[in-house]
Amino acid sequence: MKSISSSQRSTIISLLTEGYSMHKIQLKTGSGKSTIGRINKEVDLNKENNRGGCPSKLSCHNKQSIIHQITTGKLDNAVQATNFINNIISSPVTPQTVRNSLKEINFHSVVKQKHPLLKKAHRQDHLKFTQYHQNWTVEDWKMVLWSDETKINRIRSDGRVYTWKLRGESLSDRTTTPTVKHGGGNDLMVWSCMGWNGVGNLTEVQGIMDAKQYCEILEDGLVESFEDLEMEVEERIFQQDNDPKHTSKRATVV
Repeated sequence: MKSISSSQRSTIISLLTEGYSMHKIQLKTGSGKSTIGRINKEVDLNKENNRGGCPSKLSCHNKQSIIHQITTGKLDNAVQATNFINNIISSPVTPQTVRNSLKEINFHSVVKQKHPLLKKAHRQDHLKFTQYHQNWTVEDWKMVLWSDETKINRIRSDGRVYTWKLRGESLSDRTTTPTVKHGGGNDLMVWSCMGWNGVGNLTEVQGIMDAKQYCEILEDGLVESFEDLEMEVEERIFQQDNDPKHTSKRATVV
């Protein structure tokens, strides 16, 4: 059975609520009749399901209002959804009631995945970059020397480290991760670069890298890397990201 996204599901439910026929919903959403019919049965827009016990405190219309707010990004969690719906209905509900209602229609809570924030200007710059380079050949890309910095942890990880242990098992070397107070000099920051035919010079960054130290790295490590990789002056392009240190006036004149 082909799965559909939560936004597609919300759209189908909204169209069903508005009285559209299954045929028209199929044309508008591209979903199959079986999928639309299954959602119609699951949500049961025509009447409240009688499962015994206390009747639901949220009507179908209330639930659809919450779904719309969530799928359009206006609300993130059950607490926000509860505050929203309690401003509309006469009998306030609890966040758990909202959670139960969301679970009934196959919503579940997840951790938001992190990704770089891209503004409109960023997207436009990315588009310009791809349009400018779309016809580049392999020989063109061979002229590029790519660079970046990275941190190496010699003792510990910045993230969580998982292991399996028995209930009640005492702490041991196997179930713990060693740490050093204040870092202990065990973290190493380095700068390097790479071209089509190999890697360039590896340079250690002392402390927190500023524009001055970055220029010193370029004067030594970058020049040496160009020479080692045999990249001629008229046939080489140095590529870096837009870190403030990289785009400072001091760095641009090196």
